[in-house]
Amino acid sequence: MHDPDFQPPVNPLPPIVIALFLVIAGTEAVFSLAGAGLVGGPEAIGWRQFAARQYGFHGGTFDWMMAQGGFFNAETLRMITYPFVHESFSHSLFAMVLLLALGKLVAEVMGQFAVFVIFFGAAVFGAVGYGLLINDPFLMVGAYPPAYGLIGGYSFIMWRKLAGTGSAQYQAFSLIAMLMGLQLIWGMLFDTGTIWIAELLGFFCGFALSFLVAPGEWDRLKARMRRD
Repeated sequence: MHDPDFQPPVNPLPPIVIALFLVIAGTEAVFSLAGAGLVGGPEAIGWRQFAARQYGFHGGTFDWMMAQGGFFNAETLRMITYPFVHESFSHSLFAMVLLLALGKLVAEVMGQFAVFVIFFGAAVFGAVGYGLLINDPFLMVGAYPPAYGLIGGYSFIMWRKLAGTGSAQYQAFSLIAMLMGLQLIWGMLFDTGTIWIAELLGFFCGFALSFLVAPGEWDRLKARMRRD
């Protein structure tokens, strides 16, 4: 018999977060099994590298897109496919943890549509900014720029919450400050490339998009524009 007062110990994940997670996890599972020789035969070992070349993003791709007349060509899809291919299982693991934790928080406050917009908006903005700012042949793959976009959404939530309590709003950026600090230390120890630029751009994009997709923010923005 169903108990109407029963509450699950863990709130279920929003469907949009589950969907994004399953695509990333499923893709990684195939590549990991193929790399271990468990599926696809000997030629499957190169599936990950092939997918990175086919669906990853880099500055050369962006330059070619611009030479061909902008974003209206097949290569544009790379800006939304690169988050679903990773360099290794460990590379994908932290991205999936960020997606599950921050996607759940953002969806519970802003809604699932906000997660969708922030995830893919940050992915595209990170790729475009990376292509414009960096002339680097480094192949960019991984869900980190859109995950950092969700960090931007989470920071926006904290920023608004702290404003309502009268606390110092700069505390809302403690998570991104910590992650960027770790990124700096890691970069000094190892050659991590320039992808941190795309990640930081993803964060700024996620924070900015929150002004449009967070409940009530669009009406607040329109009211402010009328006053000005």
